[in-house]
Amino acid sequence: MVVGKVVGSIVSTRKCENLIGNKFMIIEPLKEMAGDVARFVAIDNIGAGIGETVLVAMGSAARVGMESAPVDAAIVGIVDEK
Repeated sequence: MVVGKVVGSIVSTRKCENLIGNKFMIIEPLKEMAGDVARFVAIDNIGAGIGETVLVAMGSAARVGMESAPVDAAIVGIVDEK
């Protein structure tokens, strides 16, 4: 799991049928969590907003409940305090 900040959103009018109705956000990992990971896109099913700090599941854990969707990062929580 990665802790990061939502720094933007992506608008996609055409996408895989399994992703219709989902929102995509640009995540910037916190400096101490980043390692060699730069910004990335994560699906947002919980309603995170720009500027919020979030928990992001990566890899197969991101597909829980969306097994047929091509997802490798999903916002799974909003951080209240660090």
